[in-house]
Amino acid sequence: MSERIGDVLLVVGAVFLLLAGVGMLRMPDLFTRMQAATKASTLGIACVLLAVALHFASIGVTMRALAAMAFFLLTAPVTAHLIGRASYFVGTPLWERTVSDELRGHYNPFHRTRASAEDGPEGEAPQA
Repeated sequence: MSERIGDVLLVVGAVFLLLAGVGMLRMPDLFTRMQAATKASTLGIACVLLAVALHFASIGVTMRALAAMAFFLLTAPVTAHLIGRASYFVGTPLWERTVSDELRGHYNPFHRTRASAEDGPEGEAPQA
């Protein structure tokens, strides 16, 4: 029974990894590509590692697979967020059909920090 579950997990993981690759090719801008790659590949890797843990059924391999899975689940979203944030700050263009830009106006593009209410119109500190 565990062999069949492992086979299903392996196929599901491979499909998610394939979808991550297709998402990288088909999405129109960096931000949507990154979202597709991060979510699909993290889920795909988790399924493949669970299949590995079920297939070998030893405590050593299972613990290593779970540790690798935890590493990917913790680091991939954080990495994608940091890359997306840095890309936004350096001016990577959004897709022309993007509906809303929720960060516009909340950050000062000249200083790369959170804009405050005291900042002038050009991102400069107000004159005293």
